[in-house]
Amino acid sequence: MHSKFMRKYIFLLSFLLPLSLLAQNELIVEVQGVQSSMGNINVAVYNKADGFLKFEGVYKSDSTKAVAGKTKIRIENLPSGEYALAVFHDENGNNILDTNWLGIPKEPVGFSNSRMKTFGPPSFHECSFSLSSNRAVEVSL
Repeated sequence: MHSKFMRKYIFLLSFLLPLSLLAQNELIVEVQGVQSSMGNINVAVYNKADGFLKFEGVYKSDSTKAVAGKTKIRIENLPSGEYALAVFHDENGNNILDTNWLGIPKEPVGFSNSRMKTFGPPSFHECSFSLSSNRAVEVSL
């Protein structure tokens, strides 16, 4: 009877141990250069180059009320890995990044580790960073 209990216990441990190794991390995004407290700050988290800056490529997203100067937003439950962020200040609160007829953003945007280029947005690799523990990342609009 005792060995039957031990086998079940070992089986249960062998199942749960890999789950515990999938550490979940918290990312605090500090958005600098927020011009006003109107609208929201939206953050899109990407975990691969394929689909970067496309709606269907977003791994996780969140938004919070804009705070002039600096706005912080907390993204929880991210497994360790490589990520890139795209942030925009949705000043009019319509949950859309407003652009002109050429597709150039009319609302402030920012990226982790990079800025808009003269001829378009940066790549995933230019914006990427490694996440293996809780950390803060600064993004300037």
